[in-house]
Amino acid sequence: MSEVIAVAMSGGVDSSVVAGMLHRQGARVIGLTMQLWNQRRLPELATDKPTGRCCSLDDVYDARHVAQHLGIPYYVVNFEDRFEQQVVKPFVDEYLAGRTPIPCTLCNNFIKFDQFLDMADGVGAHRIATGHYAQIAWNSDSGRWEMRRSVDRAKDQTYFLFGLTQPQLARTLFPLGGFEKPQVRELARELAIPTAAKPDSQEICFVPNGDYAAFIDAYFREQGISPKETAGELVTTEGRVVGEHSGVHHFTVGQRRGLGVAAGEPLYVIATEPETRRVVIGRNDALLRATMRVKDVNWISIAPPAAPIRAEIKIRNKHAAAPATITPVDATHVEVRFDEPQRAVTPGQGAVFYSGELVLGGGWIE
Repeated sequence: MSEVIAVAMSGGVDSSVVAGMLHRQGARVIGLTMQLWNQRRLPELATDKPTGRCCSLDDVYDARHVAQHLGIPYYVVNFEDRFEQQVVKPFVDEYLAGRTPIPCTLCNNFIKFDQFLDMADGVGAHRIATGHYAQIAWNSDSGRWEMRRSVDRAKDQTYFLFGLTQPQLARTLFPLGGFEKPQVRELARELAIPTAAKPDSQEICFVPNGDYAAFIDAYFREQGISPKETAGELVTTEGRVVGEHSGVHHFTVGQRRGLGVAAGEPLYVIATEPETRRVVIGRNDALLRATMRVKDVNWISIAPPAAPIRAEIKIRNKHAAAPATITPVDATHVEVRFDEPQRAVTPGQGAVFYSGELVLGGGWIE
């Protein structure tokens, strides 16, 4: 190998191993780190406990250290403004609209596999590589790039990658897709990667304590914005008022804790209604849905189907993909009917379509 490959270096063990692997194979590796969020902002959200966030200042230091160890060029590029416009603000808007967004997918769609490719062009790299756990292969019969789940199913990240396009897949490498995580740790030790023992990041980079509602409140205070009134009533599925709440953005479908209502049985958030400022609560069986509509669908491994198809569908990252029939509505919308009703189908979350290991595509639950 002698081609130039830009590696998205987050400072974690996975991307560090990718850089080390490709460098050892003879590629001309350039390490690039995207500075996405100033973690000195919103100090009231800081915690003394380790947060396990990605993209921190310590991560930038670690990525630079790994690049120096490998002897590869390394650059940090500031994408804070674009990240705020394309990830943070949509995240806030979606919560206030009663939906539950996935900022990591937005980041992949609009930053890591869009702007990053442009940045790679700027350093003369035709291809990029990341530490995501997924697999890409060319299917000569269909004439398409296909995405498949990673070998390590516990680390599989295809749920967050459903927005990738054919041109992006053509230029992307996921070198870790065929490895189990313990093998990656062993490779890190073999390559003497300085971050070999570093724990994995778990939380969203701009939400240091995992409290989305607290972040939204703090963000509005920082911006000097008075958000529209979101406090309102807690009502049962029958419409009976049983309490009050401090804001619809404090709740998501399926939530049980923090309702503040005493009852003889467990109650859950069934829906949020920003227009009426109501939060609907009820029993677990009220969370079951047999159908849903999905918008902004991106077909990855197959061409857009003209007729209903069968697939397994994940409606959350940790959800066990459920058998269903997908019926096209138009170029960007589908209707889904599950074989068995699914719990907590949540507007704003991703719906990702699988056929066994193959990732067919995905979109956003309406």
